[in-house]
Amino acid sequence: MPEVRWERLTAPEINEWAARDAVVMLPVAALEQHGPHLPVWTDSLIGHAACIRAAELVAEDAPTLVLPPMWQGISEHHLPFGGTISLDFRTMQAVIACVARSIRACGFRKLFLSNSHGGNIEPLQVIARELGAEMGMPVVAATVHQAAAAAIAGILETQSATQHACEAETSLWLALDPDQVRRDKVEGALSNGGPSVGGSAFQRFWSFAERAPGTGVRGDPRAATAEKGERILDAIAEALARGLRDPALWATPDDVWTPGRAQRPAAQ
Repeated sequence: MPEVRWERLTAPEINEWAARDAVVMLPVAALEQHGPHLPVWTDSLIGHAACIRAAELVAEDAPTLVLPPMWQGISEHHLPFGGTISLDFRTMQAVIACVARSIRACGFRKLFLSNSHGGNIEPLQVIARELGAEMGMPVVAATVHQAAAAAIAGILETQSATQHACEAETSLWLALDPDQVRRDKVEGALSNGGPSVGGSAFQRFWSFAERAPGTGVRGDPRAATAEKGERILDAIAEALARGLRDPALWATPDDVWTPGRAQRPAAQ
């Protein structure tokens, strides 16, 4: 199995991957509270592990290098609980643009923003579209739990989708690094409930102190197992691998606008 982790390679080795027209995956995550029982590294751990497993799955037919995780996300809604570091949108956009320019300078022309944090979903969709148009290269964004939503729903017992510090995320920790789970805190980790706002047509800023009062947890971590975590990680990796193998996602944008152009082409 070839080494797919960027930070473990030498510069000449990375240049060889660029010559193969490899995709560069940037796991975009967060450093934020995950209740009393999970470390603040949760999204970064999950996102990085999923990208590595996906890159290994496609090593023979869709060469992919995985960058170290971008642990700063948009997490201001978790600040009331402590332990959280957050970026604003403009800073996040600027950092990812710097990554995109850097990989282009290294000879790469494909960037996959693989997201593992709910607060990054809409920002990354905008960033991917704008960067792809500006730089004239495919920039794809996907959220790992959404990419494998159907498979994850079939694995979980107490919830229909990944929530926060929940059955799914606790299972993933148990599979990846079980010693980091504060098992004595799991029983008391359930929050006092709160509104579910993700599917609403009306949006505002919602603090997690409103959505998960008391503990900052949404979902039931008591049902977590390492076996579920392995199955979820496999499902996410397989979903990401399908995206990496999809030629439609990696075509160069055919309507590219750059600041040097006087105006966009007229719509057909």
